[in-house]
Amino acid sequence: MNPSPDLQSAYQPRDELYLWWLADPSQPRLIGDLSLVMGKRSVGLQYADEWLESGFALSQDLALRRGLFVPAEKDAVAGAVDDARPDRWGERVIRRFEKSARLSLLEFLLFAGDDRYGALGVSLKRQTYEPWPTAPVARLADLQHMAQAVRKVLANEAVPELERRLIRPGVSLGGARPKSLIQIDGQSWLVKFSEGEEADTELIEHAAMTLALRCGIQVAATRALPVAGRHALAVRRFDRDGLARRHAISAQVVLRASGDAFGYPQLAQQLRRLAAADAIAQAQQELFRRMVFNILIDNTDDHEKNHALLRQADGTYALSPAFDVLPAAQGLGVQAMDVGDRGAESSVDNAMSQAAAFGLRPDAAMQIVSAIAGVVDQWKEHFQSAGVRDVDIQMLEQYIDGANLGGQRAAALAAANSAIPVRWSRVK
Repeated sequence: MNPSPDLQSAYQPRDELYLWWLADPSQPRLIGDLSLVMGKRSVGLQYADEWLESGFALSQDLALRRGLFVPAEKDAVAGAVDDARPDRWGERVIRRFEKSARLSLLEFLLFAGDDRYGALGVSLKRQTYEPWPTAPVARLADLQHMAQAVRKVLANEAVPELERRLIRPGVSLGGARPKSLIQIDGQSWLVKFSEGEEADTELIEHAAMTLALRCGIQVAATRALPVAGRHALAVRRFDRDGLARRHAISAQVVLRASGDAFGYPQLAQQLRRLAAADAIAQAQQELFRRMVFNILIDNTDDHEKNHALLRQADGTYALSPAFDVLPAAQGLGVQAMDVGDRGAESSVDNAMSQAAAFGLRPDAAMQIVSAIAGVVDQWKEHFQSAGVRDVDIQMLEQYIDGANLGGQRAAALAAANSAIPVRWSRVK
């Protein structure tokens, strides 16, 4: 499937590449042509005739029709293809290692390689699927060498070829944190590394993800992997099912296509259109749980690229498992997406203001809030059992247990045992 390595040195920038469907990698299908548009600052898509005959719309703003689809703004890719781009870390890796006379969005799409997030592939050829060449995915035994390669990239040091091959640029939806791919027990996992911060961030994220699981939230499986006296975080890929690949679209793509603001209530309403009829209520309640948990655990980096939907066999969409759940340890009091009537304010009261958008009556929403507050109330014990260091827990405590979030949590728990209406307003 991969071209010979000599193609890498022979690559010359071009203004057109080709998008392929890889749900079954053994039978790739041409979707259409990708081309530079808007002064070569963006990438458009035109469906191939064969895809128009038997394919589907990749996102709401890529209706199954003839013509060139162009993004609404510069420095973007049309519709769902935007999610096939490398994230900021991936772009950094590409800038460091790929030799090209030009690095437009088209080159970034190509150099992301065959292991990119989702089920889309970018090919050098229209007749056959020919992605940019990559080395085999690393194994768990390569973890220490992978960590060394990441450290050298962060330090702008020389990286030997054997270590360079361990770093993959196109494996996640968004973010600047160092990451790559690794095989564990025959399954594909994304693995994140420290940027050199004092806190053991990857272990903290593992603890937060498993705490979310205790709240009844569907989360991606995680493993904390010891490395260099700290931890890396392995996250099992939910866009893979054995060898099969799953089409995934970010909340950013969904909400941008519908013209909605980037917000939880807006995404909940889109689930009414995208999810299977008998799954809408559960999906909306799941999203409400995630929103409330993110507020109470101080995860304010819950932006629209940190939520995704997976295409199902019947063409409907379901929420992906939660991922990138990490206390920000900043006490900003503002989420990355809108929460309720008061915009992105990080308060349960704000979340409750739009409970109806999630298909929830006030009493049902209050039960969810109280249940999550009860689990989060035990966060320190849970983090300790996950091995998080005391110094990191003390650092997080001032935010999660502070007057703002701790006060809201206490009010939610009090409301569970009281018939008196309670407002959980953010402490100013």
